[in-house]
Amino acid sequence: MKYSFTLLFYIKKTKADTNGKTMIYMRITVNGRRSELSTQRKIDINKWSSEAGRAKGFSVETKDVNQFLDMIQHKILKIHEKLIEKNIPFTAEKIRDSYLGKNEAVKMLLEIFKEHNKQVEKLIGKDFAPGTAERYRTAKMHVEDYIKLEYKLDDIPVKEVDHKFITGFEYYLKTVRNCSHNTAIKYITNFKKIIRIAYANDWISKDPFFNWKARLKIVDREFLSEEEIQKMVKKQLHTLRLDQVKDIFIFCCFTGLAYADVKKLCKNDVVIGIDGERWIKTKRTKTDTRSSIPILPTAAAILEKYAEHPEVSNGQKLLPVLSNQKMNAYLKEIADLCGISKNLTFHLARHTFATTVTLTNGVPIESVSKMLGHKSLKTTQHYAKILDRKVSDDMNALKLILNINKEKNQLTKSKSTGSD
Repeated sequence: MKYSFTLLFYIKKTKADTNGKTMIYMRITVNGRRSELSTQRKIDINKWSSEAGRAKGFSVETKDVNQFLDMIQHKILKIHEKLIEKNIPFTAEKIRDSYLGKNEAVKMLLEIFKEHNKQVEKLIGKDFAPGTAERYRTAKMHVEDYIKLEYKLDDIPVKEVDHKFITGFEYYLKTVRNCSHNTAIKYITNFKKIIRIAYANDWISKDPFFNWKARLKIVDREFLSEEEIQKMVKKQLHTLRLDQVKDIFIFCCFTGLAYADVKKLCKNDVVIGIDGERWIKTKRTKTDTRSSIPILPTAAAILEKYAEHPEVSNGQKLLPVLSNQKMNAYLKEIADLCGISKNLTFHLARHTFATTVTLTNGVPIESVSKMLGHKSLKTTQHYAKILDRKVSDDMNALKLILNINKEKNQLTKSKSTGSD
């Protein structure tokens, strides 16, 4: 169906007040039928041009009024375009009500968050890792608690989220929830996705995150030194559970695998590589990127040690890995027994592989990045920044070259002087 559509701004001179000012009205006409409403803006009747449907002159007031009317016209035209694009029948009253927001169901923030999280849950193993789903659940919980504390409500319309809400939420995470800066930023980034969904669906007219920038602080990651690794390898533990945890931790120090990846590691993940040696080829649980890791002798010895373990010999597992909570608890005990003062966590093994085992020994950062399954080289470069020892070794090599060149120059110079 074809629609005729016009938009007109006009005044009613007979309704001017004692100061000679009158209200500006807007008339929407669709197929000859009109709908009128006030713009809630007044103007001096002598400054109005009926032909142009705008204020006339060059004063600041005139420019301000015309900018205001242009903004309204843009909104009305946008509503009209969307109705045409979606082939939705409309009237002048329907366009007016859309402009006033009467046709819109109020979209609530936590309801949108809840629906998003449901979709993420259904896509675990396809588009999302379990850890990602857990972070979104936690982010929603924090937003919900913040709304209850700050607004004394169970939910708020998503339209009420503004820059003040975002900065207030960040402050809440850092103070009430005692989150570190980077942890708070990550939760806000999860929340930002929900706002992006609302913006994309036109549930909000502007993005409240437009002037908010996520700035993560670079954190120096702890890792074991070569001496500390050898302490652990040589330490005789007389408890089977501690010995098992220590072995799997050392295995990850020499493969760079995260807990979730070594937990799911199976016999099919070990293949013969291009060099004829055994490699681990697996997809990272966190990022779904492929890791390709040659099996070093230390890691190979640990695989051989547990080849006859019931959990390995009776199934497809490569190693008998306990729960992450138990592994980390036992690692604290192992650290004490080995005299290691660092906060030993399972993930520290991955950092140790990146630094002590590979980069410190001259493995190119591009190769390390591929083995770690990083999507970006920038992620791997965080490890390279903390390798003072590597920088020292490189500079010592440079000093040696410079000294050799200096000696050669001196020798050449002395020969030249002697021949004279």
